[in-house]
Formats: sequence, structure tokens, C-alpha cells
Amino acid sequence: MTLPLRDVSPGAAPPPTPPPSTPRRRRAIALAAASLLAAGLLGVVVGGGGTATAGTVGAGSYTETLPPGAVLPKGCGTVSTNPRVFATADAPAGAIPTNDWWSSLIWKRNNCGTSENLQAHPLAFKAENNGLGLSYTTTPAISGTATGVGEYHYPYTEDVRVGVAGLAAPVVKAADWTDWTVTADWSDGNRSMRATIGHGLPFSYYTVTGGGAAQLTATATPTVWRNSGATIGFTVNGHDYVAYGPTGSTWTVNGAGISSTLAGKGYFSVAVLPGGADKAALADTYGRYAHAHVTGTRMSYAYDPATGSVRTTYAFTTTPREGTETKTVVALYPHQWRSLTGATPITPTYVSPRGAMRVLAGVPSFTTSMRFTGVLPEVPAVGDAAGADLSTVTNYLNAELANPEGISGKDTYWAGKGLGRAARIAEIADQLGLTPVRDAAVAAMKTRLTNWLTAGSGETGQLFYYDRNWGTLIGYPASYGSDEDLNDHHFHYGYFVAAAATVAKFDPGWADDTRYGGMVDLLIRDANNYDRADGRFPYLRDFDIYAGHDWASGLAPFFAGNNQESSSEGMNFANALIQWGQATGNTAVRDAGVYLWTTQSAAISEYWFDVHDENFPAGFGHKTVGMVWGDGGAYATWFSSAPEMIQGINMLPITGGHLYLGDHPEYVKANYAELLTNKNGPPTVWQDIIWEFLALGDGDEALRNFRANSTFASEEGESKAHTFHWIRNLAALGNVDTTVTANHPLAKVFRKGTARTYVASNITAAPLTVTFSDGTRLAVPAGKTATSGAYTWSGGNATGGVTVPTGPPPTGTPTPDPTTPTPTPTTASPTPTSPSPSPSTSTPTLEPTRYLAAGGGLDGTAGPAGTVTVVAANGNHDGTPTSPQVFTATGLTGTYTGGTTAFDLGVDAGIAVGNGVQARVSYDLTGDGSFDRVETYRYFATDPIVGLERYRQTQGLASATGTLGNLAGGTVKVEVWNAIGNNPTTVGTGDRSTITLPYSR
Repeated sequence: MTLPLRDVSPGAAPPPTPPPSTPRRRRAIALAAASLLAAGLLGVVVGGGGTATAGTVGAGSYTETLPPGAVLPKGCGTVSTNPRVFATADAPAGAIPTNDWWSSLIWKRNNCGTSENLQAHPLAFKAENNGLGLSYTTTPAISGTATGVGEYHYPYTEDVRVGVAGLAAPVVKAADWTDWTVTADWSDGNRSMRATIGHGLPFSYYTVTGGGAAQLTATATPTVWRNSGATIGFTVNGHDYVAYGPTGSTWTVNGAGISSTLAGKGYFSVAVLPGGADKAALADTYGRYAHAHVTGTRMSYAYDPATGSVRTTYAFTTTPREGTETKTVVALYPHQWRSLTGATPITPTYVSPRGAMRVLAGVPSFTTSMRFTGVLPEVPAVGDAAGADLSTVTNYLNAELANPEGISGKDTYWAGKGLGRAARIAEIADQLGLTPVRDAAVAAMKTRLTNWLTAGSGETGQLFYYDRNWGTLIGYPASYGSDEDLNDHHFHYGYFVAAAATVAKFDPGWADDTRYGGMVDLLIRDANNYDRADGRFPYLRDFDIYAGHDWASGLAPFFAGNNQESSSEGMNFANALIQWGQATGNTAVRDAGVYLWTTQSAAISEYWFDVHDENFPAGFGHKTVGMVWGDGGAYATWFSSAPEMIQGINMLPITGGHLYLGDHPEYVKANYAELLTNKNGPPTVWQDIIWEFLALGDGDEALRNFRANSTFASEEGESKAHTFHWIRNLAALGNVDTTVTANHPLAKVFRKGTARTYVASNITAAPLTVTFSDGTRLAVPAGKTATSGAYTWSGGNATGGVTVPTGPPPTGTPTPDPTTPTPTPTTASPTPTSPSPSPSTSTPTLEPTRYLAAGGGLDGTAGPAGTVTVVAANGNHDGTPTSPQVFTATGLTGTYTGGTTAFDLGVDAGIAVGNGVQARVSYDLTGDGSFDRVETYRYFATDPIVGLERYRQTQGLASATGTLGNLAGGTVKVEVWNAIGNNPTTVGTGDRSTITLPYSR
């Protein structure tokens, strides 16, 4: 089974594709103003008619007026609806979970009545109109090659459907949900059924009303191996199931059908058994808990700084339908059973897309204990704080004075990337005492953040909008489906929160709740609300509590469950919470960040990296995946087939919160070795990301690579200053030492040979002493990062491990003016924006808006609506027009306005997946046959839904050469082709596709 290799964290209208050198980044009830105030908003501005139009949070604000042209989350039939229409009247109050493993039951993007495949593990489910389908797939489908794009899936293959005789519900709704379970509801007016399913549950639990018989319909004639009273055991498609009815009931078998009147009691359960066991004995064991129906689940965590540990308890609420048993049976994922305390699994194990799931029988809960090994704002300057390397990094940093953000993204993702870049520069410059560079970076971040965190009167962009129906805060301009699919909020907002944490270190007043801290907190709550009492947002929206990691979205329309690509950007969010909580003294946020960071780093090592070489199926042939699907994984990305990007997408951004990537240094080297094999040579893009990762396993080799080729093009969120600083210092420090923890969250231990370096960061205004688990104590001055010794390049410990602070002397706390304008970026080509043509008194010889014509023209007036076909790429042609459709206008004369090109192309790939359409616009200013300006735009990933999508210039420039000027009998050419994908794409003509030239008429 081959699935789409294209990123969205899918939805009916997948997000746009990022530039080829970058990662892609890829609902709720109305709340009264009083409840919003009680939940923490500081004020509500009420507009006409009593409708809340804006919320004031300290000096910040958001809007409840949808900006012009903005789109909202889309549910049934791609229409923006209140998701409550797909929840029962007795469903829980508060915001509805949108990104959970079961959320397609609420979204109903592709089917207004049922659900997509629900990957719960060990079972997968699908809600159909006449019942619930059950699948236990134990054989993976593997496609691709060991050195190229490849993937594995345990596809949904229904074994049995559970329902009620005659049931035909027009809509399956969500009746209840808890931390990792959901209860689905079927009702057709005569009979009804409710089923509770969840992560880790071998059982599914049912209650029925209306008098109909319980009906189990197998997809093949079942082999019945037990039919005794209320219990029937049967095998279908090689998988063993047991149905448990009430006392006094019996089961009748008729061909593929198994039914029971349930003795009129209206409840039963169905369990899948792991193979390779004494199924009769196991059926008896499970039977002891079959009528203790799970009706609720709840996770609780506790971070103990003194021991550097995170204890997480997973508890079950059960309702005994008969008898007094209240315990249950549960299957644990690898990241859970490796850290299990106080319980012993039974055998055998379940097969799952995440690896072997081990079983606990007869438990009310279970607890894991994981080691939190600490994070840092940045690695310490032990290797480049003096000598020639100090000159190198200083030159790199001084080059950033004019534009520390590097990029000037307008949407939440690209603005976030720029903020992340500036934060790294500020941290390094502060360590090295380069106050002007640090202050410039902090000022740039404050300006950018302050703009986004305020929704002024009449403002229509770079603001946040709160939608009450979906319970979400959406930043506009949105990107990559962060609006209509609620994709990637943790990816985007993590950059904002991390930058705010850096600002808070140097200007605590800016981060106060009376100023902008309250808005930062709202971003945190939207992406992963840490406060169960806050009904404005779902609890931990993007984080799957039982799976142990984030999901990018919850629509799941690609038959494979949810997916997530950039696990490392999820970790950027978790680290941001730790840094922000520590900087502001908010221990609830800090502890939530520690829980997310610790749990997800364990999950990443298992499911993205498979560091133990136990979870990926035999025959897959890769040591890592670019993305995890509900039913498997793929050595692929949504946006590129380059090994550097497939592997690098789970490395970036490289920060002091990403040192978990080095927890297994031998794996780091194996991961890098695979890249070299698959690339057939060293990396040629994203060298900075790849070498920074390599530095966590072999810093010396990474540094040699950098010194031999320091002229590479930096990834957009990176800078040469940060790349060199990171690699140079890890070459000195050695590998992460996970055996030692600290009683302070911003602390880390490194080991090179037999020598350890202890590092701690103090972002408060008072001195701090940090104690490590091996007894080492380290004094850390206010506002500084300290180490236990300064290493020379040879790796020798120059000071014998004395625990005294090192680094430059205090430089004071800058308080840049938040109104200081962000420095204007210096780039090779202008950032695409909507043109603003200025009036002209010249004779109008040019219609700025041109229409793509079926005959290949760029007409000044719209022709009849139609389409032309762009042939399939059948390869990777990113940036290179291949068999394009070409549209040309000649003899154009007009005055250049100083603006930029804009276009709006209607494109559609039908139901094809993995396609990306690309455009290039070329200007021959004088008609001499030589193009003076050539603009190639980033390709747009089309969705697998029939209907035109809008490909616009806001996708961004991939490259540009030359400059624009006045047109004098000139020519404009538009080329449209498929950059990736194996299927054709149609492009609208007539009034369906336009290009607007930056020229006056």
C-alpha cells in the first residue's frame, strides 16, 4: 500500500509546500464572555450588537473578527461548521479535541456520516453507518527501496463489524472522550449503540438500546473455537477474537454472522487476543475483566527536580456492568513498557505499527518513570570563547547586526522561523559579550512579537483570531493548513514562545502578564493547553497522551490515520515551555514542558529513530523515518525526496532543547551513515542541520566537515554563527551524558573520554547553585551559563573540573524599545507581497491583471473558463520547468511600480496524491529575447480531493535572478509544470487563473 509522500498532517485542502530547502510545516463550543474572563483573559472589548470582537490580554490582544480573506476550519463537506453538530447533546463541555487519533469522528472532512480509519493500537477501527469495524493487521505492507523513498504500513483491513441488527445511523457522533478513549454513538430512531474504544485497549465496549440483537459480521467465515454460554471465541483472517455477553446470554453463528439478544441486558464487549498463545486460557484471563467497561482514562504527571525524573500515571475508570471487578487489561507501547515501574507484563505481545505492545492484565492504572536530562538555552562557549575561533564566530555574529531574523516571513510559520533564528543569535552573542548583536536580535524579536501579539483597530494581518466554535487561536496569515485544517500549531507557535522566552531573559517586564506574557500564554494553551480547567482550548490539543508524541492534525483522510513529520519542531514547542516557564517563574508551564519533552523524546527514539532496532518491520531497510503515520512510517517528507531533508526534518531547529538527539551517539553516527549511503555522498543541502546533528555523535568529524566547506547556503532558520558555535563547542564538550541529572531544568552534562563537563544556565537575577545527581555542585552567576571547566581543542580539561563559572563578565540587561522597527532584511530577491500599483499619468498600454488563456496567451481580459493539463512529473523537477504549460504576453509597455509579482492559479490534481505544481514568471523588459528577471516560486502540494485549489505567490520565491524595470515592448512568460508526482494536474484558464504584474497601466 503506497500512501502520499506529501506533507499536511492531512486535510481535504492540504497546506502549501515550503521551499525545497525548508521543512513543511509543515474545534469547540461557544463560550460566554464571563467564562473567558474567569479563564484568564484580562478584558473583552465588545463591539456593536454585543458581539465580542476583540480580547485584551494585558498590553496584547487578539481578535474575534475574522480578517478579510481568511478561512476557518472546515468540517463536513469542506464547509466551515460548528463541530458540535457531530457530538451528542450529553458530550463533554469545553473545546473539542481536534488533533487526536479519533478526531476524524468529529471533523468528518471527507464523509459527513462516518469516520476515517482510527488507529488506536493494537486495534484499528472505522465507524460505519451500521456499526464499528475492527482491524488487527499483523503483516506490514512495505514499499520503496532501502536507499530511496520507502514506507511501511499496517493498513486497516477489517476483520469484523460490530453493530445491532438493522442499525442504519445516518451520522455517527462522538458521545464522550477522555485522555485516550472516545465513545461513538449510533442512532437511527429505532435502535442505538454506543461503543468505547481507545489506545492500548484490546477490548471495545458496547451498550445497545432499542431491542435489536448484537450483530458481529466477519469479513470471512469465522472459525469458532469456543461457544460456551455468554462467551464466543472465533478466528477470522488469522486473528483471534472473543465476544463476552452478559450472564444468561448466548451467541448464535450463521455463516459470517454472530448474534446475541444479550438476554435483554444491552451490554457486551469484544476483545482481540495476541497470537501465538493459549487462546483458551487467555480468553479466560481476559474474561475476568470483560464486564468492567472502561468509561474513562486520565493521565497525571509529576516532575521532581531533585531526582531529575518525570513520573506519569495512566489511570482507568471502569463501570462494572455485572459483578464487582473494576480492573482492566491494557497493552503498552515500547516507550511505556521500557519505563514501566511496579508492574510486570504478561506474554505474549501484540503486533503494532509502533512495535511490540506488552500486556498488563488486571490493573487499574500503570506508572512510568523517565529521566529528564535537562535542556539549555544554548551550548556553552567553551571552544570558541577565545583565539581564532572567537574571531570566526564574532565575524559571523557581527554580520547579523542588520537582520538577525534572516527571513521576513509574513505567516505564522515563516515569522516563527525568523524568530527562532534571532533567538539563537541573541543567546550566542550574550555568551560572548557581543552586546550590540544581542541587543539587535532582542529588539528585532520584540518588535516582531509585539506586532503579532496585538490586534489593533483595523489591523488585518499578523494577528491572532480566536474562534469559539473550534476553540482555537489562529494566526493570520496562516500557512500549511494552520487555519482550515488546524495543522501544526505546536510547530508554528513553538518558535514564538521560544523567542518570547529569550526576550523575557533580557526584558522581564515585556513578558509580564500585564504586558505580553498573557498572549504568549494563550499561544501555549492553544497548541497544548496545560490547564484542564480552561475550557477555551482542548487539553493538550496536539499531544497524543498515550502515544507519547504530537500529531500535526486530526483529519486523517489518507486511510493511514494521523501523521507527523517534524518531531523535532514538536520538541521545539516542549523546550519553549520549559524556557518560558523558567524565565517567568511559571512552574505549571515549565513542568508541562518537562513532561512533554521527556515523554516525546522517548517516543521519538522509538518511533522515528528506532534506536533499539526493534520497532520498524524487517524488510523496511531504513534506520529512520521522515514521518510517522497512525498505521506506520515513511522514509519520506511531504516536500522533498532528498535524504538530507527526509532525515533533517526530524533534527531542526537545532537548539539547546534538542540535545536529546544525542542521547544515543552511536545511533547518531548510524543515522548519518545511512544519509551518506542514500545520498551516495556527503550532504549538498541542509549541511548545517546535518552536521549539527552529527556533532552530537562525532563532534570532531562535524567540525572537520564545517571547516572544509563553510560556504554552504544556510537553512532558512539557521545562521553561520549558530552552526559554527554549536559544532565547535560540541567538538570540545563531547557527547551528551544521560547518566547524570540535575536539580535544575536548565542543566546538562557532557562527556569526552573520561572527562565530564557540567553545564547550567541561570536566567534569573540572583545567583544559583546547581547540584547534579553524582554530587557535583556548580555555582552559576545571575543571567549566565556556567561550566565546570574550559576545554581546549585537544579535549584536555584545562581546569580540572573546578566548579566555578566561566565566560564573559556581566554586560547588563538591555531594555530595547519595543517600538524599534525590525531591521529590513537584505535578500537576493524581494519577498513576495501583494502589489500596490501606484497611479500613473502615462498612457495606459498595459492591463496589469492578465488571464491565462487556453491557447497559451496572457490576455488582458478574461476568456471562457476552462482548463489545460500539465503532465505528470514522474521524477523530481523542483525548480526546473519540465514539459510546462506556457503562457506568454508580448509587446507590453508599462511603468514599474516597485511592487512584486502576484498570481492566483486554479489548480487541481483530482484524487492524486503526492503531486506538486510549480510556476516560473519571466520578464523580458525590452522584447529582445533575453529575460531580465526570472522568478521561480516554491511548488504547491495539491490535495487528493476533486476541485480547484488556489496556488498563489504567497507560496514564496524559491529563487530569483535579475531585476525588474519599466517594460518597453516587453514580454512576460508564465510556465507551469509538475515539480513532483506521478499524475497530471489541471490548471484553470479564462477567469480561473490570473497574474498581476507590478506595473501601472
